[in-house]
Amino acid sequence: MALLEINDLRKTFPTGEKALNGIDLSLDKREIVALLGLSGSGKSTLLRCINRLVDPDSGRVVLDSTDITSLGKHDLRKARIQMGMIFQEFNLVNRLTVIENVLSGTLGVSSLWRAITRSFKKEDIQRAIELCSRVGIADHITKRADQLSGGQRQRVGIARALMQNPILLLVDEPTSSLDPKIGAEVMELVCEVAEERQIPVLFSVHDLSIARNYSHRIIGLQQGEKVFDEQTGALDGKSIEHIYGFAPNGSPVSAAQ
Repeated sequence: MALLEINDLRKTFPTGEKALNGIDLSLDKREIVALLGLSGSGKSTLLRCINRLVDPDSGRVVLDSTDITSLGKHDLRKARIQMGMIFQEFNLVNRLTVIENVLSGTLGVSSLWRAITRSFKKEDIQRAIELCSRVGIADHITKRADQLSGGQRQRVGIARALMQNPILLLVDEPTSSLDPKIGAEVMELVCEVAEERQIPVLFSVHDLSIARNYSHRIIGLQQGEKVFDEQTGALDGKSIEHIYGFAPNGSPVSAAQ
């Protein structure tokens, strides 16, 4: 059985916009899968429905035999610990230091008192320091988050997600706020830590070169529907036209932007 199973997932927003229209997909252990599609195709909504930052209207999300869509608030909080989320806009607390932001990854399992007082266990602090070193920000742990560059901030987000010891990484447009060189470095890091921990990654992206270079499989979404699901090597010009609804007209990468 796949680690993640999604069946007939549907979401319509109050505006009447159909964000997801019967999505089915599965994700195996250690698999890295890219979500491609135009803005508004449902990529971010799909990621947020998996961990129920957005509640789907219907369908099922099953992670490691647990039906996420049926969980109550208490059990959902515990289940979310298993899903590390890396955000497009970093989602850091600017007034906190790097190490404090990374340690916030433990709040799902910390007591309310520890969360309020930011009184973290010594072993958690040590692990946070080790993760900061692993993602290349060991020299910045005492800096406030708002003192960092975009690439450094995204590395903090990666370390924070890893603090949860997740069994799945959900990554929403991790390179869109970064220049191409830094974006490639960040995506390389995500893939490296996923391989080290033997956990799968589902990431949304606009840049076709990122999808091609860092995924095993590509899923294309169009207006909330899955229109492509193949191994990365199968993505060609015709497939790109099918996903985006228009011909590439030159470089495939520019077609995705």
